[in-house]
Amino acid sequence: MQDVLIRPTRGWVGLHLRELWAYRELLYFLTWRDVKVRYKQTAFGAAWAVIQPFVLMIVLSALFGRFTGTSEGGADVPNPIFFFAGLVPWTLFSGALAGSSESVVSGQGLVTKVYFPRLILPIAATGTYLVDFAIAMAVLIGMMVYYGIVPTLEILWLPIFTLIAVVASLGIGIGMSALNAKYRDVRYAVVFVLQLLFFLSPVMYPASSSFVPSAIRPLYALNPMVGVIEGFRWSLLGIGEGPGLMTVLSAVMAVLLFAGAVLYFRRLERSFADVI
Repeated sequence: MQDVLIRPTRGWVGLHLRELWAYRELLYFLTWRDVKVRYKQTAFGAAWAVIQPFVLMIVLSALFGRFTGTSEGGADVPNPIFFFAGLVPWTLFSGALAGSSESVVSGQGLVTKVYFPRLILPIAATGTYLVDFAIAMAVLIGMMVYYGIVPTLEILWLPIFTLIAVVASLGIGIGMSALNAKYRDVRYAVVFVLQLLFFLSPVMYPASSSFVPSAIRPLYALNPMVGVIEGFRWSLLGIGEGPGLMTVLSAVMAVLLFAGAVLYFRRLERSFADVI
């Protein structure tokens, strides 16, 4: 039997991908556990993955449908599917961010008893919402069929926009989870951040020049969800802007947030068992 000596990390350390890969089975089981716990003893089960964006779609269509003007880029898209196409990636982002920010505190039973890469906790929490995302995407495809919207080859960009959303949610969620282990009022800040980002993201309006002045569009695109939501509508519905400066800025910001959050998380994880 090989002895393994575990020492606390020092300084600003990296991602340690080899260690994460060694614990990949734990990541799988934690993700599957979270999926089962999430819908255990619920009346609607996995339908909750659709109920929230669907109800929001109805509300946004009723209140803001007349102001959006969804005839863009030569395509005439009904309001319900315009809003739902924006709510699906937003629900993935907001759910993954909220879940990952609470992951270290909710996993304190493991953190204080055994060793494993703590970064697995927020990653596993994000994996849970990918299941919800897949269910919501199936409903969105069904709506496209109902409205007679046929996707083009641009749909091949969809995994890239989804990846940007996941990286952005992890970037903010990992940093918040480290802070939440020490300061429990961070959970209230997460709610505020999500509310603010919802209005700063083109969920209920298009990110066209008629809504967002050209002078501030580069600054506006620093919100990673701007490029993601616009990309979703472009790749699925043929409206909005395709890959360009806005997408690049959103992707770069998502990567920077993720890299900074991982370094910060690694810096603080040595104290999790003491302060949690």
